[in-house]
Amino acid sequence: MVMDKGYADSITRKAVYKKRCVPVVPPKSNTRKPWSYDKQLYRQRNRIERFIHHLKSFRRIATRYDKLDVTFRSFIALGFIMLLLRIC
Repeated sequence: MVMDKGYADSITRKAVYKKRCVPVVPPKSNTRKPWSYDKQLYRQRNRIERFIHHLKSFRRIATRYDKLDVTFRSFIALGFIMLLLRIC
């Protein structure tokens, strides 16, 4: 289940807890009863989301042209390599 600040209400948080997961989303600034969250874990989650967003800049991955899972996974690996080389 994906949670973001826009969906961080009590109903969604309860659904996440029912699935035996821990939500790592900060409360919105106008929340009446703000909750605590692990800031370090949220930073890691955010970095992964941004990296996946960059990966989707490759049209072949974003539109999923490939029929076979093996081919699709190969292009995801190639995209990761290209992004890592671009960063270094």
